[in-house]
Amino acid sequence: MFTTINHTLAVLFFLWFGASALATDVNLNGIIGNKALLVIDGGKPRWLAVGESSPEGVKLVSVSGETAVFELGGQRQTLKMGQSDRLSAGTASAGAGTQSVVLSASGNGHFVTAGQINGQSVQFIVDTGASFITLGSSDAKRLNINYLGGQKVAMSTANGVVPAYRVKLDEVRVGGVSLNNVDGIVQPDNSMPVVLLGMSFLNRMEMKRDGETMTLKKRF
Repeated sequence: MFTTINHTLAVLFFLWFGASALATDVNLNGIIGNKALLVIDGGKPRWLAVGESSPEGVKLVSVSGETAVFELGGQRQTLKMGQSDRLSAGTASAGAGTQSVVLSASGNGHFVTAGQINGQSVQFIVDTGASFITLGSSDAKRLNINYLGGQKVAMSTANGVVPAYRVKLDEVRVGGVSLNNVDGIVQPDNSMPVVLLGMSFLNRMEMKRDGETMTLKKRF
């Protein structure tokens, strides 16, 4: 079911004009020690250490747990792991009103990212070939999902047709994007190493890929 995603390549860059008005899109992809992994304006991922500034003028002020504080032109903004936002200089921050996240491709070209289902951590892989968010029974049990009480369905896999269970996921979160009441499928198979981030989630996103990065922006 794993497919390589081929979409029309597009990148949006934003610039607020004025004597001191400047905006830069920043995504926080990772934190190790006093360093943060950033994607700035859809560019290649780069590491910044605390106190260091990027060529775009984004300064890493501090890191704590899964959050980091950035500064641009005297304005500060706090981002959580996986969250994307627009840092603004000379104006108030755009805030967290727009839910979006920027994902980076792994070495094999797949987009793998940490996320949450019902408030608990999972590892997702973007899969447009999957109609639903799909997980194995071991993950479902760990997440306290009563999949045996869900609707029993037949699911076609590489190993043939297997029984599965359709469920409702209360909340699915990837970075700063959160959706409620999302359809999911649980396979009674413990061999799945990751959760498939399928179309029941992706259909509610605006998806834009640029080379090794993909931006997901919540539509509804």
